[in-house]
Amino acid sequence: MQRHIIHLHQTDSTNRYLRDLHEQREDGFSSPTNHPVSPCEGPGEGMTVVVADYQTAGRGQGTNSWESEDGKNLLMSVRISLSSFPANRQFILSEAGALAVGRALGLYTGGITLKWPNDIYWRDYKISGTLIETAVGGGGLRSCLFGIGINVNQQVFRSDAPNPVSLFQILGHEVPVEEVMEAVLDALDEELTAVLQGAAGETRERYHASLYRRQGFHAYRDARGLFEAEILEVEDDGHLILRDRKGCVRSYAFKEVEFIIS
Repeated sequence: MQRHIIHLHQTDSTNRYLRDLHEQREDGFSSPTNHPVSPCEGPGEGMTVVVADYQTAGRGQGTNSWESEDGKNLLMSVRISLSSFPANRQFILSEAGALAVGRALGLYTGGITLKWPNDIYWRDYKISGTLIETAVGGGGLRSCLFGIGINVNQQVFRSDAPNPVSLFQILGHEVPVEEVMEAVLDALDEELTAVLQGAAGETRERYHASLYRRQGFHAYRDARGLFEAEILEVEDDGHLILRDRKGCVRSYAFKEVEFIIS
């Protein structure tokens, strides 16, 4: 895919910046207020990327915030234009995005897995998270926006996040953030192209094979309390299917079940 990359020193949210950029372009405006963009950087067919050194309002899933020191980590949003992609198949895009980030990080270290739905873990520690936004039009999805945060060179985490980790902490040395970005974009291009060309079945198989806690019984918590279960599958619509020690099969949408991690 053709890439259009916009590099900002600071913004409130790369997702918001990229979303506003496209909305204002569609309305005939050149760029969001106070963030001029040259014509060669404007969005077009393919992949539009906004990367920032620092976010003042970086978000994790739900109401969570994303801690990141200025210039230390990869904070970017990637928008992909789509043509009538079925809305009921949108979770495959999430799977492809998770596989792409996992593949890129796997170039630097072993022990990388995908925690449902699309976090990236090193052993029992979170190294990356993704927020996904889609836009519907013409009977299907017309775009998909991936907001990706990767802990690259941060040495100390001060928030109350339970289990963050960075590549620096794993490897003991810094890694160029731009290098990690290029690895992610290369992998994302390949994974999404494969899905759009009809290889969704292979994508699902590799996603399942790469899941955190793919084997064995582990601790979880839902509205009824603590229990132990094993992962059976992730359905096409994104529901996580667990089987508890009593043999009961449980189905969960996002945020309906919590992974208990020591």
